Amino acid sequence: MRLRICGLLNKADRLDFAVLRDTLGISDATLSKHIKTLADSHYVTISKSSSAKRTDARRVTWLSLSPTGRSAFAAHVRALQDIADSRA
Repeated sequence: MRLRICGLLNKADRLDFAVLRDTLGISDATLSKHIKTLADSHYVTISKSSSAKRTDARRVTWLSLSPTGRSAFAAHVRALQDIADSRA
């Protein structure tokens, strides 16, 4: 799941938590757990901001892949490609 999260975040500057949750088809709790692990590893950054679309005081949680996360993701993809190429 964390590889999928990083793959989606790698394609964007940032994603809304709800969009990422819905795209992955997982619960808030499951996504939160994975995001916390990735953030603790400095792979994902979390920011919150108000939204003009909301009428309540809730804020939007934005998730981004950090430079460290992008580098780790790219290295992981390269390793997977090497494994796939060696089996071909």
